[in-house]
Amino acid sequence: MVTRADIGRSVQDRTGRVGILHAVIPDYEDPAESPGERHKRPTAFLRPEGGGQEWLVPPSDVQRA
Repeated sequence: MVTRADIGRSVQDRTGRVGILHAVIPDYEDPAESPGERHKRPTAFLRPEGGGQEWLVPPSDVQRA
């Protein structure tokens, strides 16, 4: 599992995808979900090392690469 101390480091998610950790938010609510469906949950924000689209995963599914 990663923490805010790992921000800026190379990490790998459970699927093997590698990226740079940009944020860890312990109580993130996804604004794409309708208000009645939103739940606070810990979320890690990763981006591909060479740039690209960010993806979100639970911090427990991420480890240092």
